[in-house]
Parts: sequence; structure tokens; C-alpha cells
Amino acid sequence: MGKLNPQTTQTIWDLQRQLLEIIDSAKTLELSLFESFGETERTINYLDELQSIAEQATDRFTRFSTFQIRIANTQPPVSSDIIELVARVIENTQQKIPALERSIQEIRQEWRLS
Repeated sequence: MGKLNPQTTQTIWDLQRQLLEIIDSAKTLELSLFESFGETERTINYLDELQSIAEQATDRFTRFSTFQIRIANTQPPVSSDIIELVARVIENTQQKIPALERSIQEIRQEWRLS
């Protein structure tokens, strides 16, 4: 079975946890916004944005899971191409998470929802 170094593996687990929290926050806020204000011309863009945030986080979570499964199914050593790809996805996700969280917070503040 192929393996990533323990630090990279832990980073992936941490990012997946954060992505799950983003999915939960986006979907919870989407439901709260819909239940409080309905689907109107004013809310539709915000509802769509929250759906998009959840989808982006889900896609990134799934990408990490796919990497982990593929790596586990390979025979050592893991190719340098895969390691570089995982590193790029980690870096990209680390940069994207704050923007996703900020978007959720801005919508929450805009609509004064908790």
C-alpha cells in the first residue's frame, strides 16, 4: 500500500474536517435564509451562492478522499507526480477555505442570521 508522509496525511484530515464544517455551515445558513425569507428575487442569489459554496467544499473533500483511496491502492512508492498533485491541491484548498468561510460570514451578517 502506498503512503503519504504523516504530516501530509494529517493536513488532509484537517482540511477535510474544515470542508465538512463549511458544507454544514453553508447548508444550515441556506435553510435558515430560505425559512426566514423564502425564495425571492432578493434571496435567490444568496441561496445560489450558499449552494455553490457547499458544492465547492464537497468537490474538494471528494478530491482528497479519491487521492487517499488511490494512494492506498498503489504499491510503494507513491509517484512524485501524485505527491506534487496532492501538494498543489492542499495549497489551493488552504487558500480557498478562508474565502469560503468569509462568504458564509458575509451572507450571515447581510441577513442578520445566526
